[in-house]
Amino acid sequence: MTAGTIILIIVGIVVIAYVLKGIKIVSQSETMIIERLGRYHRTLNAGINVILPIVERAKETATRMSNGAVRLSNKIDLREQVFDFDKQSVITKDNVMTEINALLYFQIVDPVKSVYEIKNLPMAIEKLTQTTLRNVVGELELDETLTSRDTINSKLRAVLDDATNKWGVKVNRVELQDITPPQSIRIAMEKQMQAERDRRAEILKAEGEKQSAILKSEGEKSAEINAAEAEKQARVLKAEGQAKAQILQAEAEAQAIKNVADSVASIKGADPVNYLLAIKYIDGLKEMTKGKDNKTVYIPYEATGVLGSLGSLKEMFGGK
Repeated sequence: MTAGTIILIIVGIVVIAYVLKGIKIVSQSETMIIERLGRYHRTLNAGINVILPIVERAKETATRMSNGAVRLSNKIDLREQVFDFDKQSVITKDNVMTEINALLYFQIVDPVKSVYEIKNLPMAIEKLTQTTLRNVVGELELDETLTSRDTINSKLRAVLDDATNKWGVKVNRVELQDITPPQSIRIAMEKQMQAERDRRAEILKAEGEKQSAILKSEGEKSAEINAAEAEKQARVLKAEGQAKAQILQAEAEAQAIKNVADSVASIKGADPVNYLLAIKYIDGLKEMTKGKDNKTVYIPYEATGVLGSLGSLKEMFGGK
């Protein structure tokens, strides 16, 4: 083998190695930042891409692994990522030391900014989240912190999204996982919750007794009203019956008087008025003499004339 052949083989191997090194395969949802002679040149898309080795190279960036470790990589993941932060101590507005850990969901939307605007993106996001969490929780008391997770999440997301916008990062949401107050505070809260439950139980019991008393009084009231209405109806019906009886009696007496008056008027010289008065006097005498041992009865003087007229009527009717 001649020297020329060996040189050609070496040159061919170098060319093949150069070409292979210049071929970059980028996976879907990933990208690479290419620098030419130290300056940004272009961003590679998914698929097969060719660069000029030595002159061009892929920019390495810090990437956080699933176990929390940070390593350098020349590929940038464009998918939504989640950072799980360890518990950290936070002081609330009422000076209670509380441990909180959070989840951060974010996505790189501008790879160029994520590389050139910040040196270590994962660490920057972690530290920014921690400081922002301390600031937000520091404005709330412990009770508000425990009951206002959605409010805290919204505030954190708004602040982080605004701060990371210059880094080409979009913060989608922030979720607080655990809020752990000190043991003494937890014991006090449990006692407070128990006292609150007892208070509610007493209130419910009192409300039940109150409603029972109200219903009982309303029932008694309704019963009295019904009884009064029934008595009223009975009195009304009795009065109506008595009125009808009196009306019928009066009509019967009127008819009888009319019949007598007609009969007496048919007799010449007879006075129906004297006849009726005499009848009334006789009925009155019966009542006056009823149940008396002494049969002596004093009759008014004017009654003698009426009784005399009754005798004359008797003679007119033929002694009947």
